[in-house]
Amino acid sequence: MGNAIGSILPLALGVAISPIPIIAAILMLLSPKAKVTGVGFLLGWVVGIVVAVTLFTVLSSALPAENSGSAPIKGTIQLVLGVLLLLLAVGQWRKRPKKGEEPTMPKWMQAIDKVSFWGALGLGFLLSALNPKNLILAVGAGTAIGAAALPVSEDVLVIAIYTIIAACTVAIPVIGYLIAADKLHEPLDKLRAWLTEENSVIMAVLLLVIGISMIGKGIAAF
Repeated sequence: MGNAIGSILPLALGVAISPIPIIAAILMLLSPKAKVTGVGFLLGWVVGIVVAVTLFTVLSSALPAENSGSAPIKGTIQLVLGVLLLLLAVGQWRKRPKKGEEPTMPKWMQAIDKVSFWGALGLGFLLSALNPKNLILAVGAGTAIGAAALPVSEDVLVIAIYTIIAACTVAIPVIGYLIAADKLHEPLDKLRAWLTEENSVIMAVLLLVIGISMIGKGIAAF
């Protein structure tokens, strides 16, 4: 189980350090329906993470068993995922705002203060489960967990660890707001502004690091 946990930690961190969902959560917390939409978004975010990594864990466990010395199937999957992450990193770097330019954010964020509980829940699910970057990371995590051939109870524990880490950056501001809304309003607004400005650079560096790591693991598996 230790190897599986070690493999999923950087992937979970990759999901956690996702400026767009953090910005979305903050915008909801700054809206008139902060508590309702914030909780809905967090629930959707967590459920999406669990569904994605569980699905790929089940699919990975159905792959032919490989010995510990050589795992070409797992290695090939990791190589492909690593290359995809590098391509995403290049795309993010090219989208970074030039000097003097205002960063562009998704148009759906303009109406985020009007979203309902169920709309927030659905948005959280979509951003966590169907976002291309998160989907690739979920494939990598599911492959690592499934290839470890652990008992179901240990699979559940590893998936729980992955989910806690991946969801923490959305969970912390939402839970913090529920506890001390007045004190967090200004810090959250400043964090939103900084993440909006640095979104592309943060994601490019993150995807580059994880992509290279994934490729290295894929090569080592042969």
